Amino acid sequence: MIDPFSSAHRIAGLVRKGEVSALEVTRVYLDRIAAQNEALCAFTDITCERALGAARALDEARQAGRDLGPLAGVPFAVKNLFDIAGLPTRAGSKINREHAPAAQDALLVQRLERAGAILTGALNMGEYAYDFTGENAHDGNSRNPHDLTRMSGGSSGGSGSATAAGLAPISLGSDTNGSIRVPSSFCGIFGLKPTYGRLPRTGSFPFCDSLDHLGPLARSPRDLALAYDAMQGFDARDAANAPRAPEPVMPHLDKGIGGLRIAIAGGYFDTQGMPEARAAVEAVAEALGAREIKDIAGAEISRAAAFLITNAESAAFHLDRLRARARDFDPDTRDRFLAGALVPGVWLVQAQRARRWFHDEMMKLFADVDLLIAPATPCTAPLSGEKNLSFRSVTLPMRPNIGVFTQPISCIGLPVAVAPVFSGRLPMGVQLIAPPWREDLCLRAAQVLAQSGCAAARPPGL
Repeated sequence: MIDPFSSAHRIAGLVRKGEVSALEVTRVYLDRIAAQNEALCAFTDITCERALGAARALDEARQAGRDLGPLAGVPFAVKNLFDIAGLPTRAGSKINREHAPAAQDALLVQRLERAGAILTGALNMGEYAYDFTGENAHDGNSRNPHDLTRMSGGSSGGSGSATAAGLAPISLGSDTNGSIRVPSSFCGIFGLKPTYGRLPRTGSFPFCDSLDHLGPLARSPRDLALAYDAMQGFDARDAANAPRAPEPVMPHLDKGIGGLRIAIAGGYFDTQGMPEARAAVEAVAEALGAREIKDIAGAEISRAAAFLITNAESAAFHLDRLRARARDFDPDTRDRFLAGALVPGVWLVQAQRARRWFHDEMMKLFADVDLLIAPATPCTAPLSGEKNLSFRSVTLPMRPNIGVFTQPISCIGLPVAVAPVFSGRLPMGVQLIAPPWREDLCLRAAQVLAQSGCAAARPPGL
């Protein structure tokens, strides 16, 4: 019998060797989803028959001696903004579920299936991805497996919850301002936001085109690397997808960090007054041998730019829906879209200038540093429904401010891996930030942290 907390790497190896069938693995996870999902509210759609059919086909392929792929028999699930053939692409909304079913799968779903993975369903998310909490007014709030009274984080809340709870060894999410990194931090798993333009977004519902990234969440850096490598490759249908050849990270994953210049992000990212964040960053810094602190000048400006760009771009995209069906939005989401529709054009121009300036400043910094360490969130997972966040002795609205440390980085599209650190029952994520196109550095550092025991995805209850 397969342990639902087994790694994707181990599952694929057992299936390829014929020590366990893909059908047996799939049934284990479908049974677990059936037993756990009511409490977690992680899945919105379960593709049971599709998954069982794919598992049977994979077992037949093994018996015929065919190559099963690096993710042979590994179940995975995707945030419900990815197209899944036969299902309407909800994007967490009431409006979209009335759309016609998708005619084909999103490209990244297709690529994972070609690598042998088996899709088990679609995952809950914040409405139209405008969320850091994992709360959804239409489908219910996805819950944190480590404490069901707490937030999973968002907007990829179902992805974080399902992977942390052993319902899916790998899940896919999107990250515009932190929506992979926040659930990874709150739910205690590893997550990867690749460089902007690295993975094609073909077949996914957009939020903010110039900031949207797609990426994997998993329980180990090796599983992240397996999924990430399987999804790489240019697709001209996504105008933002960079025309770069795949650059696999698996061959480099175990190279360690010897020779890498690693620093702690200071200034704006300082953890003063946030004991859980400070403890996690200090533990990671010690494990990676990082002692130097680099002041990240301009991060606050970059975050402000991210707010304005997100508001304006997303409001423009949703303007027709806002005019025709404003009452069908979650009021919190609707009001932020409406605010975005009122952003003066000159502000948006200034935000784009600030974005370019901060990018250039960070490139100067990366001439001296290979990797930066920063907190992923200012706190461990808050209680569901909590409205305010205490941050450095200031009380702020919870929903927009959970991403205080993630937004400056996604604004300029840098690759980031999140590593989970436990100091007590609840986890805290730490960002490992690299220069553009150096996902290998993020994941090598995450692998060192996992091998040292500093970072780990614990099963809930342990």
